[in-house]
Amino acid sequence: MTFKELNFFYHLCDNPQVTKLAQELDISQSAISIAIKSLEEKLNEKLFDRIGKKLLLNERGRYFKTQTYQHYIALKDAQTIFQKNKLAGTLKISASKTISNYIMPDIYFEFLSIYPEVSFEIDSINSTKTIEKIVGGELDIGLIETNHTHSNIIKKYLCDDELIIVTSDKNYEKEKYIDTIDKKWILRESGSGTKEIFIDSLGKYAKNINIFMQLHSFQEIKTIILDNPNTITAISKLAVKRELEEKRLFEIKLTNISFKREFSLIYNKNKTSNLLFDTFIKFIEKKLALV
Repeated sequence: MTFKELNFFYHLCDNPQVTKLAQELDISQSAISIAIKSLEEKLNEKLFDRIGKKLLLNERGRYFKTQTYQHYIALKDAQTIFQKNKLAGTLKISASKTISNYIMPDIYFEFLSIYPEVSFEIDSINSTKTIEKIVGGELDIGLIETNHTHSNIIKKYLCDDELIIVTSDKNYEKEKYIDTIDKKWILRESGSGTKEIFIDSLGKYAKNINIFMQLHSFQEIKTIILDNPNTITAISKLAVKRELEEKRLFEIKLTNISFKREFSLIYNKNKTSNLLFDTFIKFIEKKLALV
């Protein structure tokens, strides 16, 4: 049975004269008759007694109305739910560690404060895994910090970031050549945008560094670096802003090497656009343009 057939049925329950109902709904009498006949055939029951030009609800019709009317009203409400509030729904989002920890929290909070019918399912994984999930259709939006992408992905530039070299050894607070640094490197795990940008930027010098540990969390790395002056790391400047200001960590400038990177938003090229999806992307772009 169709929504149109049910609509005509309930109208006829209140207005059994087909001629008047057709005028009221501005449709033909035959359209109503055909729809009711189709409904009765699908139910294998006569719902009305045909008396003159009237269709009078019979005992089976009254029973059908009693059993179905509340469901019909619920269907009508469901039909208009997105017309009443189009900024409603759940977005599945994944962001790399730097973006997730130091950029997105305030953006998530402000967006949800403006649009209370929206919710987020948020994951924080490295850029490689985020790309895999976007390609597989498991996420709506990904936020990454690596240059790598995929033919099935649309990528949008968001903002720039800078990686810096830091240690808790204040005696190292000066410019150095990478191959003269005699410390244990504590880096992010393989697949992270931070490590990929760092290694790629080093080029031929990458083979000279002593990678002592690889960890998933910036906080774990900072804990080790702060407690062990003989260690060193490459990390987003955003992640150590406070420690630099408090003089607990010290930046080491590298001669002839810099670590610039872009933060990007990605989504599957076959992703269906909608108002919520488009509004959130524009919201992120606007907020990061002000940074």
